[in-house]
Amino acid sequence: MDLGLSEQQQILRQTAREFLEGECPISLVRELEGGEEGYSLSLWKNMADLDWLGLALPPQYGGAGGSPVDAVVLFEEMGRALVPGPILPSCVMAAQTLLRAATEAQKADLLSAIARGDVIVTTALGEPGSGLAGGGLGLRAAPDSGGYVIDGALLFVPYAHRADYILCVAETNGRAGDVGQPAKAGEGDTLFLVEAGSPGVTANLLDSVAGYKQHEVLFQGVTVREEAVLGGVGQASGYLVEAGDWATVMQCAEIVGRAEKILEMVVEYAKNRVQFGRPIGSFQAVQHRCADLRVGVDGARLVTHQAAWKLAEGLPSSTDVSMAKACAGSLSRQAVAAGHIIFAGIAFTMEHDMQLYTMRSKIAEANLGDTDFHLDRLSEQVRL
Repeated sequence: MDLGLSEQQQILRQTAREFLEGECPISLVRELEGGEEGYSLSLWKNMADLDWLGLALPPQYGGAGGSPVDAVVLFEEMGRALVPGPILPSCVMAAQTLLRAATEAQKADLLSAIARGDVIVTTALGEPGSGLAGGGLGLRAAPDSGGYVIDGALLFVPYAHRADYILCVAETNGRAGDVGQPAKAGEGDTLFLVEAGSPGVTANLLDSVAGYKQHEVLFQGVTVREEAVLGGVGQASGYLVEAGDWATVMQCAEIVGRAEKILEMVVEYAKNRVQFGRPIGSFQAVQHRCADLRVGVDGARLVTHQAAWKLAEGLPSSTDVSMAKACAGSLSRQAVAAGHIIFAGIAFTMEHDMQLYTMRSKIAEANLGDTDFHLDRLSEQVRL
């Protein structure tokens, strides 16, 4: 196992960094934070033209045929630049689920459209508390003539206001209690691909840090055809585990990139900020913070690349994915703490860039399971 970057991956990293420095400056991030869209359509299209939106999709479905490690390299750079947009839920979680569960016709149609940036598929998947879009089992689908009628509510659905489709999980076996009641994902849970503009679908924006576009989505008597079922009735769980591991690794990569950028920011500041007649970087307390953060970044990157390599090789990876997310979550808190301690009080002001990194770190730490969730997952695997 060689975790070093290939020449092509090094070129991808350098190209992505240069592109994002020019096309996604901090000024744009600030502007979009208060906007209605939550992302830049022109940036989205430019990333599609670079094959980023379909980087890890097979060429026959309009993708670039890249590996999970290639995608990790790209997501690290996106984390550094605080790139806003639905790339993780649509181009990773939804795309990887469709790749496994959709029919060939659906793959050819939807995956190529996702890769071109023409279609956004938001995701509401997984059992409550897992972080896989939080509350997918708030839906129940009842059989109806030629299809199903879906009722219930989903929480924390990203970019639902601009999504073309909602990929969701509904309980179809009638055994898990009333709509909205917690139920363990498993047998009887079914994947549905629902058009976001269907009658009865309503998206309500939720208050969120950093202006992140999360929604409550209500389903009130939403009628879908049998073709809306992906992967067969009651078969959601297996598809979600694999796609969720992919998305979790990319979330880890984004965290690593953001933490490394914070490290660079505080090191530069410590070299130039003079206090008591000398740069604060000359004090051991500051040096130790920076050194510890360097170790944390390198360690989290190592386990993230290892998890991505196992995904690429088709090896069992759930343990490595949880290790990566647990490490990345701890790293995120460590980086935020170092930033606020070294920058001191000014880092808490809206005018300072540090608060932009802090707010987005809080979202990423919780998404797809926080550190405690993945430590619990690891402990269960050890017991097995």
